This record gives sequence, C-alpha cells and structure tokens, in this order.
Amino acid sequence: MKTSRTTHTAALYLLAGWLGAVAQVIPAQPSVGQQPTGAAASGQQPGVQQAAGTGSVVAQPGSTPSTSSNVPSQPGVNTGTTTPSLTTPNGVVNLQPGDISTFNSGLGVAPNGLSPTGQSTGGQTFTLQQAIDFAIEKNVSIRNGKLDALSAEARIKEIKASALPQVAASASVTDNLIIQRAFLPAIFFDPKASPDAPAVPVQFGVAYSANAAASVNQVIYSAALNVGLRAADTYRELAQRNLAGSKVVVAEQVAKAYYGVLVALERAKLLDYNITRLDTTLGETQAMNQQGFVEKLDVQRLEVQANNLKAERQKVQNLIELSYVLLKFQMGLGVNDEITLAEQLEDRSVNDLRPLISDDPTFKYQSRIEYSTLETQIKLAEQDIEVTQKGYYPTLAAFANYGYNAGRNQFTQLINSPWFNFASLGVSLQIPIFDGFLKKNQIAQKRYTLQKAQNSGELLRNSIDLQIRQSSITLRNGLQTLQTQKRNRDLATEIVRVTRIKYKEGVGSSLEVLSAEGSLREAQTNYYSSLYDFLIAKVDQDKSLGRLYTGQ
Repeated sequence: MKTSRTTHTAALYLLAGWLGAVAQVIPAQPSVGQQPTGAAASGQQPGVQQAAGTGSVVAQPGSTPSTSSNVPSQPGVNTGTTTPSLTTPNGVVNLQPGDISTFNSGLGVAPNGLSPTGQSTGGQTFTLQQAIDFAIEKNVSIRNGKLDALSAEARIKEIKASALPQVAASASVTDNLIIQRAFLPAIFFDPKASPDAPAVPVQFGVAYSANAAASVNQVIYSAALNVGLRAADTYRELAQRNLAGSKVVVAEQVAKAYYGVLVALERAKLLDYNITRLDTTLGETQAMNQQGFVEKLDVQRLEVQANNLKAERQKVQNLIELSYVLLKFQMGLGVNDEITLAEQLEDRSVNDLRPLISDDPTFKYQSRIEYSTLETQIKLAEQDIEVTQKGYYPTLAAFANYGYNAGRNQFTQLINSPWFNFASLGVSLQIPIFDGFLKKNQIAQKRYTLQKAQNSGELLRNSIDLQIRQSSITLRNGLQTLQTQKRNRDLATEIVRVTRIKYKEGVGSSLEVLSAEGSLREAQTNYYSSLYDFLIAKVDQDKSLGRLYTGQ
C-alpha cells in the first residue's frame, strides 16, 4: 500500500512541476505606432534608453562622415594616431542568408577591425554573428537555462525510477535492557487458581536480538504513473523550448548592443571629422581677419562652434565607454576585457535594402518560440489533469521479503549461534473509494489553469499578428526615411561646397557657412541614424517572424 501511494505522488510531482518551474507565457502587447528612435540633431548628445523587453541600455543612433577621421578609444586602451579609412569595403553581408540560423546582421567588414586605434589589439575580434555565438556560450542567462534543462532531465529520471524495482536491505541488533512483560491468567500456571486471581506477569523475549533482511517492491499497474512517464517527453521539450527562448532574447540584446557600439563610434568619427574641418576653417578665417578681410566677430562665432563640438565629442566618448561595457556585459565578458569589432555600419544603397521589406508567406505561429512554448505548456497542463483523473484507478504492486533473525540471552551466543531465515511474497491492491471530493476539486482547479493558458494562446496569436504588421510598417517607413535622408545629405554636401566657395570669393558671409555646416552635420547624423533605425527594425521584424536566431 505504501508503494502505490509513493508511485501516485511521484507522477503528480512531475506534472505539477511545470507550474513552478516554467515561467508563464504572457504575450507582450506592443504599442501601436511605436517607431525606432529618430535622428538626433547635430548638436544633440545621443541619449540612452531601455531596450524594449530586455532591460538593457542601448545607445541612440549616431552618424558617420564620408571621409577619414580618428577612431575614438575603447575603454582601457590608449588612442594612437592611426586614422583608419572609412571607405565602404567591397562586398556586403547579406541580410537574408540561406542559413536562417545565422544572425541577420546587414553589416560590412571593417577594413582594419573596429578597435580603438584601428590596429591589432590583444583582445578578441568579433563579428556580430561571432558575438552572438559567444554570448550563447558565456551569457549567464544561457548558462542558467542549460542548468535548468539538465535539472529537468534529472527530474525525469527521478520519476522514471518509480517504475523500476525498489530494492532495500536492512539490519539491526537490539539490546533489550528491560524485557516487556505480558500478563497471563493465573489459571495458565495453576489449574486450581480462582478465576479472580490476579494475572501473572511473564517476560517473552531474549536479552539480545538481531535481524537482517532484504525487500523488493515493484509497481505492476499504476495509471497515474503511466501518464507521468508519457509526460516525461513533454517536460523535456518544455525545458528545451525555454532554453531556446533565452537564446533568442540574448541574441536580440547582443545585436542591439553591438549596433549601439557601432553607432557611438560612427558618431565620434563624424565629430572628429567636423572638428578637423572647422579648425581648418577657423585658421583660414583668423588669417583673413589679420589681413582685414573679415571681422573679429566671424572668428569668435567659429570659436564658439568649435568649443561646442569639442564638448560634445567628450560626451560621445563617455557614451562609447558605456556602449562597450554594455556589449561586453551582454556577451558575458568582463568589463575590463578588450574586444575588437570586425564589422561596421555600411553606406548601403536603398535598392540593396528594398528586398528586405518583403513579407514571409511561409510564416507559422509555431515559428515563434513563445507560441511553441505555450503549446507545450498547454499539453503538459492537459496531462496534469489526466494524472489527477487516473487517481481514481486502482494501483497494483508486488513485494518480496527475505531475511534472517536470531535471539540469545548472551551477546556472544548471538554471534556464534545459527540464524534462522524467513521469507514472504505477496501483492497489494489499493482501490480509492471516497476521498471527500479532493481529486474532484483538484481537477476543477487544473481545468481553470488550462483554460487560462488557452486564452493566453488566443491573445498571443493576436499579439504576434500585431507585431508582424507593426514591424513591417516600421521597416517600410524606415526605408522611406533612409531614402529621404540620403537625398538630404547629398544636397547639404553640395550646399556646403558652394557656400565655402562664395565665402572665399568674398560674396558670402560667415553666417551662411556656419548655417550650411550645421545643416550638413545634421543631415549626416540623420542619415546614419535612419540606417541604424532600419537595421534595428529589421531585427524586430525577424524576431516577430521567429527567424531572429534559430541556432542550436
């Protein structure tokens, strides 16, 4: 009878574990109309915000000039004098690779690697895909997820052990210091004794007794245990899906942190380039002022603008340090570790990016790890109800015992005298008759839990549909914005060229030059911000379609 109760409890333990061990899937409802962060003005410091659903800090978009400039320093590394080229490398990384398990990056190869000095460093070099693969191995959340999967395997084996024979052995030696007395009628000792005579106390037993035995118990039939064994595969599947979900989250966090570093670096390059160009203009203007061709006021205006750019450059340097620390944190590296980025944002043509906004006609809800996880949870909840229902079925078990015992009044005789064997063999049948409606109410509670999970499935499907529609619209808007900002950048570049010529020829004012320079910086910032927004929107679309990261 004890064996059957243990078996039923073990089966319930497996099915009930999913409620406490698995985080409940609650579909997040995206805010309609939410767009990626737009471009910052030329004199505006990029802000810091919380990444949606990740709890991590990501840098806002920056900008990149179309010429050479100094690369800002990575934290903990001294800046050299090398000036890496910013020309677009030959070839691009395909945003839609044939192997969907490869992360969709949309980055180009950096000519020398995006290290602080543009030279080889002692740190590791990472492409975006390599950074994600590294994080999958080193990130603490992933490591804990793998431990959870191993724990689930151990729990499954624990439940399966209930279906195997349970063998136990025991041995004992007892010193009966005071032997308990039994009371017998006096007539047992004296046939002539009166019926009212007091009972006679008698000792039954010996001073020393010993026992050694082995027992075997085997469940023959248990409906609840059979369901629990079938649920083992479902429980294993749930653990693996939870691990896969953690990998998708880490891939998203690393991708956005990687882009954040690239944007901060590109914005620093833009500022360095603009500072260099403004210093050149300032030197020329000072020389013209000494010759009496321009006013002192023109020189002071340029000095104010130069000071503002240098102050902004220092703020961007602080942002670079934060971006690097964030990326290393998401990858599972120490904050003092040195890394080199092997990819950079590219000046991509709009025609190259246009094919990326097409929808996926083969999409299925099961492609989303959240949905497949919820399906597994619903299946496990149904099996949990079945386990409780099977509690109404009888349980049959077999048992066998074999051992030896001995008893003597002298301890030495206990050791030297022969022991006597004994054995027993039997079966036990437990038939539930009435439990005070305990299982009935347990089943009702679990049915409500199942209905809640099914309702969550309906909500999750609607949420996925909304996310796909929203990400597609955001991606199309991003492409349109990118096309507009590219045109604005080209126009601003031409305006600066003409304005500087007019100023040197004496037919233009310094205010026109300063205004044109400011417009160009803003156009450059907006262009690369829109490119960054487009790539982030692509990440969000891939996540909504369940193809962000499907590696093992």
